Amino acid sequence: MSVTQNAIPGRYQRASFWQTLSVFDWLWALAMLGGGAYIFARYGSDMDGYEIAIMGGTTLSLIAIGWTWKPVRMLSIGVIAITLFALSRYGGSLAIGESDFFLRYLLSSQSAIMWMSALFVMAMVTYFIAMIARSEFTGKVASSLTWSAAAMGLVGLLVRWRETYLVNPDFGHIPVSNLYEVFVLFAIITALIYLFYEGRYRTRALGGFVLLVISAAVAFLLWYSFSRNAHEIQPLVPALQSYWMKIHVPANFVGYGAFALAAMIGVAWLLAERFPAFASRMPEREVMDDVMYKSIALGFAFFTVATILGALWAAEAWGGYWSWDPKETWALIVWLNYAAWLHMRLTKGWRGAPMAWWSVVGLFVTLFAFLGVNMFLSGLHSYGEL
Repeated sequence: MSVTQNAIPGRYQRASFWQTLSVFDWLWALAMLGGGAYIFARYGSDMDGYEIAIMGGTTLSLIAIGWTWKPVRMLSIGVIAITLFALSRYGGSLAIGESDFFLRYLLSSQSAIMWMSALFVMAMVTYFIAMIARSEFTGKVASSLTWSAAAMGLVGLLVRWRETYLVNPDFGHIPVSNLYEVFVLFAIITALIYLFYEGRYRTRALGGFVLLVISAAVAFLLWYSFSRNAHEIQPLVPALQSYWMKIHVPANFVGYGAFALAAMIGVAWLLAERFPAFASRMPEREVMDDVMYKSIALGFAFFTVATILGALWAAEAWGGYWSWDPKETWALIVWLNYAAWLHMRLTKGWRGAPMAWWSVVGLFVTLFAFLGVNMFLSGLHSYGEL
């Protein structure tokens, strides 16, 4: 614990947060501010006021996250550098992407997302090999693959943001507007939340399980892309031409990603209980229980914010905060499900198998709220159909 000596001898007080920051922390902050300023100067004319606000908020968030979670620094620097290189290759024409080697095979949005997909699947396989072989080196390789996949996914989304403007300035939008884009976002967010807990608890044994649900999302993404040409950039439908989309959707998917992670930890917990040989390769059950709890708490907080933002958006778009539309109703069911989970955890002290099963069932409830409603029900959110 950091302490500083007070004016009165023998008395100590905790150092303030600002006193704990190093020279490298301040250099990181300056680098992020400089990068944000450059992006604004170069591409700000193509952004609306809300996108500029989002970019500013993202810059400040990166500073804060980089101060508290050091590994994200290299990720951010790499993503920014690669993205700016990709955008410089485009110049002002999307057609260049067909002839430019780097864009066609590596850095166009579709190419980067394909690399992301391959790397996530490779990471899943490598995590399971590391768990079975108890190989620390293989586990490090799996972590590196996961970091690389997240980086390529972020590059893909950022480059796609610029591509929407190159296709048609009137089409330009932040890339969280359709299933193709949000499945990429889901994979990235879930991976980053997992990597945070992997570093915090110093265990890679759970990586294969978390990457399993990410790989499932990747499989859907690939099917959706190749069968429906979902990767093609289209103009936004009128219902999505709102600044609310730019904050409501990302908040929602932090919730979805955290809930998915908790469910896969629940699967690992249940397998560890059933098979003693498997349990010897897993972290302590108290660790898994704690990660599951913290993931659901994080997801619930963001999902609550997203639900409030969605109600505000509905009031602006349809004249009422709540209309019992199927999507809204199932969002409420998801919220009540995890509110009850947290209530039983915090007030009744529930742990172990019941909560693990509940987290797994909760993922299916969430999946239906996200995809099932779009596939089988109709309502005000029918623009999200498959």
